[in-house]
Amino acid sequence: MKRREFITLLSGAVAWPLVARGQPSDQVRRIGVLMMTTPDDPETRARIAALMQGLDKLGWVEGRNVHLDYRWARGDADQAQSFAKELIALQPDVIVAHTTTACLALKRVTATIPVVFVNVVDPIGTGLVANLARPGGNFTGLIHFEPSMAGKWLGMLKEIVPSMARVAILYSPETLPSHSVYESAVQAATPSFAIAPFAAPANNPEEIQRAIDALGSSPDAGLIVLPDVTPVLHRDLIVASAARNRVPAVYPFSFFPRDGGLMSYGVDNPNPTASCLSK
Repeated sequence: MKRREFITLLSGAVAWPLVARGQPSDQVRRIGVLMMTTPDDPETRARIAALMQGLDKLGWVEGRNVHLDYRWARGDADQAQSFAKELIALQPDVIVAHTTTACLALKRVTATIPVVFVNVVDPIGTGLVANLARPGGNFTGLIHFEPSMAGKWLGMLKEIVPSMARVAILYSPETLPSHSVYESAVQAATPSFAIAPFAAPANNPEEIQRAIDALGSSPDAGLIVLPDVTPVLHRDLIVASAARNRVPAVYPFSFFPRDGGLMSYGVDNPNPTASCLSK
């Protein structure tokens, strides 16, 4: 899904609870925004700007009839919980929640304020919605990845390095609580490629560095980076470490190869993209 299409859906979803209470007027509505990234991240800035443009097209203008309260958890699950309480105390009309971690933090403190989520994995398994057709409760939103993509990631790595026999799955247990969904999908796809997967949980830059350095000593090893906010926040480190250790890696978002990573396949670019790095 292209960014414009993504934001069109998001802005429409956010506006729905507002419209349900009346068409845009001079009355100022309040939107809480709980992000797991940082305000200075270029990709985040672009998406927030596009969200504002989408709301503006629907008649919701910042400073006139809508006000947005932002909280930036910076990949910290404890901070997300603290910010969730702060946002609920402001009594917004609707909250935008970025990632499963942010949603779970909000779920603990409200069962009534509408929450629109993005970048969530397995909303049914994590208890955010009853089912996809009829979410129920106060949560709704968009799923950005299907676990079946794991087969595509493995196939891309095997095509780049036919001798590949092992692949590490990099994620943070703190910011990707649904990582087992992807791990299971990778395990199910591995017989087709004769690759043995193993988990490489890493919650901070030091752990990320150690995990990739360890792969550098194995010429038959590759790396799958899961769609998780921690790798996104530390993408410069991951891309540089993979290049230095000559570890072939596949990423979930196209901005990884734009920043020097090897290749990506994901919802923001459904066609494989690659840089010029090689094993």
